[in-house]
Amino acid sequence: MHVFEWGFVAAVLLAATPVLYAALAGALSAQVGVFNIALEGQMLWGAFAAVAGSYYTGSAWAGIGIAVLSSAIFSVVLAVGAARFRADPIIIAIGTNLLALGLTGFLMRVLFDVSGTFSPRGLQGLPAMSFLRDIPVLGPVFGGQTVLVPLAFVLCIAAGLWLRSSVGGLRLRGIGEHAAAAASLGVNVARTQTWTTIVGGALCGLAGAQLALGNVTVFTENMTAGRGWIAVAAVMLVGNRPLWVPIACLGFGAAEAFGFRLQGLGAPQQLTDAAPYAITLLVLVATRIRFGAARRALSS
Repeated sequence: MHVFEWGFVAAVLLAATPVLYAALAGALSAQVGVFNIALEGQMLWGAFAAVAGSYYTGSAWAGIGIAVLSSAIFSVVLAVGAARFRADPIIIAIGTNLLALGLTGFLMRVLFDVSGTFSPRGLQGLPAMSFLRDIPVLGPVFGGQTVLVPLAFVLCIAAGLWLRSSVGGLRLRGIGEHAAAAASLGVNVARTQTWTTIVGGALCGLAGAQLALGNVTVFTENMTAGRGWIAVAAVMLVGNRPLWVPIACLGFGAAEAFGFRLQGLGAPQQLTDAAPYAITLLVLVATRIRFGAARRALSS
């Protein structure tokens, strides 16, 4: 029984981690006033870059570095367009998502002469933290995970504390709350928004690398399968607060892990695949209804 319980916890963390990196990226962008719904495309590009980098270099760590760097570059379009030229970030983000979907499929055919799925023999995935396997509790939960799993939670905590207590973090939050007031105090609003969005792109690169080289060792067209949109919902759910992002993402991870358990018990795959997204949507709607009721109570 205990093996099942800890194994389920490990499955929840594994499912939640890619979404957590993307949600942290979205939360940081929202803190500076850039509503980033390009998380899906940036994560998909990161997954492709991670697999391509690992394949050509023979190193999963090099694949991670390439995913982070290329996803940061991929996010420049949104960063510069929204921050420098004041274009609508929603329109740019939709274009970015469509570009990532089409470009990754095109490059699979050009670079690897395959379509659908790319899983060559010898593709290097991220190693698990096997040195933890013999430690009680930590072993069953983290012994089969990559280092990117605990790193995601550490980064969320660090980002939340930095935003709360540091001068730079307070300045960044001030831009999102009142950009004109921040500019009057000498803050370069456009530059801060640009770099924060690019950092978010790098985080989406980590999300894609974990998804393609940690959760599995393969790239499949559109393999993010809506996880970026779940990350957007998680950001909205917690009000852009990085410290609360893990809770929302763990809820999605639990729904996905529970869906896999049900599938193992004979439930239809279509039902179990839809369960995480349906549960997330219901939680988001319920939360918004509760917040609306609270605002109406305060106004009355």
